[in-house]
Amino acid sequence: MAEFVSINPATGEENARIPVWDDTQLTQALTHAGYAFRDWVHESTIALRCELLGNLGRLLRAKKSELAALITREMGKRIVEAEAEIEKCAWLCDYYAETAAEALADEPVTTEARRTLVVYQPLGIILAVMPWNFPFWQVFRAAVPALAAGNAMVLKHASSVPLCALAIEGLIKEAGFPENLFTTLMINADQVEKVIAHDAIRGVALTGSEAAGRAVAAAAGRALKKCVLELGGSDPFIILPDADLDQVVEMALKARFQNMGQSCIAAKRFLVDETQAPEFIERFREAIESYFVPGDPMDPATTLAPMARQNLLDELHNQVIRAQDFGAQVIIGGQQLERPGSYYAPTLLTHITTANPAFQEELFGPVATITTYTEPSHALGLANATRFGLGGSVWTEDAATGEAIARGLQCGCAFVNEMVRSDPRLPFGGVKDSGFGRELGVFGIREFVNIKTLWIA
Repeated sequence: MAEFVSINPATGEENARIPVWDDTQLTQALTHAGYAFRDWVHESTIALRCELLGNLGRLLRAKKSELAALITREMGKRIVEAEAEIEKCAWLCDYYAETAAEALADEPVTTEARRTLVVYQPLGIILAVMPWNFPFWQVFRAAVPALAAGNAMVLKHASSVPLCALAIEGLIKEAGFPENLFTTLMINADQVEKVIAHDAIRGVALTGSEAAGRAVAAAAGRALKKCVLELGGSDPFIILPDADLDQVVEMALKARFQNMGQSCIAAKRFLVDETQAPEFIERFREAIESYFVPGDPMDPATTLAPMARQNLLDELHNQVIRAQDFGAQVIIGGQQLERPGSYYAPTLLTHITTANPAFQEELFGPVATITTYTEPSHALGLANATRFGLGGSVWTEDAATGEAIARGLQCGCAFVNEMVRSDPRLPFGGVKDSGFGRELGVFGIREFVNIKTLWIA
């Protein structure tokens, strides 16, 4: 029998084995989800849904320690980052509990009719296909606005975090949402297309790789179902010559190495003025060398955690070797640490040109790359010279110049003097090969609703 195997990346020890569902179990789950939505759409009110989201936020905070420990055991994230992830999920619940009613309120439009309205109504069951790197946040980012809008959801989580997936289902039930309104599907990736094609499914939300995005978009297109895709990123971190290097180095460390660099919105390409590059590189190297100490990710004092899986580490290391083949120089790091677990040394690569694969690919791990530019317009051109378009940041003492460059970035979210991050209050998503559609904010809650014209003569 096929199984999902949950492994602690810090030790290599097995957490659990969970059987993969067969097609009969899958069909039963989708049928029950359909019944749950049918009843819920008639029985629920926006006030009730917001009340339950408030319950969910309080549950997350009450159980933060145990949920964070589960994330760390199953995915390897440092415990302090795992606790922050749970807090952010609770904030998200609070945000939509407070704002969903306004976001979904009927909107009157003046026409020649006696009354004309735009109304927002739930679509049905939404399939969420989610990744392992933020095993709670990514799911909540999709599920909370969908549930707030009155939809049901079925989750196909990453195969390496089955315990997190089941814990999320349990939390949503405990908060008071009806049985089967949110269901974790214990299925493999090759069963996803069957789910998308199922009559009960009305939309798909995916966060993941380009390959997964293309496959899901193709399947959704064949079934004529809407999808929202948040895919990879290769975010530029543009340092202008007047930037405060003390601030920049501190934020560069955080922006690149949060979650051990396993984040779609982590800064991945550092663009530095060629006259300033030697100083920045040396200071960045010193910061990396002095900050990171490997250890048990359950220990709050640990600053270097493992990567989530050994195969991910191997893939990253191959990218580092390939980058060197194209002229990159390793300033620090560039190897797996000799200790149990999937630990990779924080790595700094310089002499990265546009011809280097490391400039174009997403390096999903603790590896930073340096590319130099000659003038701000050159930096903007380099920032946009990639197929990705998720986020980007600009660092400067001149706010007007920073805003002008940020406006020119081809991405879904651009920050000036702040690292790229998601925020429940703001739309989040990308352009180009980073996907389409938006999560979070007013735009996120309206992605999976029927935006319906109501004309009363």
